[in-house]
Amino acid sequence: MAGPKNLDPSSSPRALLGAELRHARERAGLSQEELGQRLFVSGSFIGQLEAGTRRMQPEHARMLDEALGTKGFFTRNCKAAAKSKYPEHFAEAAEAEAQATAIRQYAPLLIPGLLQTSAYARAVFRAYRPTAPETEINELVAARIERAHILDDPTEPLLWMVLDEAALRRVTGGREVMTQALSHIIDVIHQNRAIVQVLPFGAGAHASMEGSIKLMDFEDAPPLLYFEGVGTGRLEDDPAVVRYQRHTFELLAACALSPEKSLAVIEAMAQDYGHEEHP
Repeated sequence: MAGPKNLDPSSSPRALLGAELRHARERAGLSQEELGQRLFVSGSFIGQLEAGTRRMQPEHARMLDEALGTKGFFTRNCKAAAKSKYPEHFAEAAEAEAQATAIRQYAPLLIPGLLQTSAYARAVFRAYRPTAPETEINELVAARIERAHILDDPTEPLLWMVLDEAALRRVTGGREVMTQALSHIIDVIHQNRAIVQVLPFGAGAHASMEGSIKLMDFEDAPPLLYFEGVGTGRLEDDPAVVRYQRHTFELLAACALSPEKSLAVIEAMAQDYGHEEHP
């Protein structure tokens, strides 16, 4: 169960709600588990709301006001905390990602957002939204690149990526864009900000043939798992599910090339893209 986190309530509406929820719960003399039972959620979920790693939904806000006698406080303030520059299906995951102490991800089809360049991100978003105004694409790209600033800290989070060879072979945005994209990954590796492994085609069948995995660990909240599909995504905190997917990630890492061999492969691919672009 999550322990209390001393968030700065002025840092964000979500931090304010988390801090107020903890105070209201303690004032009511309830444990996280006891409050969770009244909302038909786990105690861990309540802890994640308090820690700011989960977004409070309107139905939870209403039930909290009823359970804690807070006279509509959470209902009134829930909308402000829900505002986000990210797509609705990813907003809560992005907020959690920013607080994670460790992120482990398997990317089967494209370079993960935290490792993307602006040109690569633009090509991805334009493929998703071929008729969208340029201003909308610009906003999405800016938000994605801003996410990567969590890597500015030299120590946290631990970022461990297993990239399927397919993600590196798919020419997204052209060969020049791919050259820049792989060069950026190489730079991140050289800066010791990520562990990157390549899962080669030669590995054959593996433990996550059906999709991606993103696991997030936190200092004072239970781990979260993020599932993502086309235009959809959800966070999962069930301990058994998280444990199973962590084991899956470990199997993927065991099948992948070592970080040293993976770096050599990415460097060779970057050179190949560059030479093909400028014969």
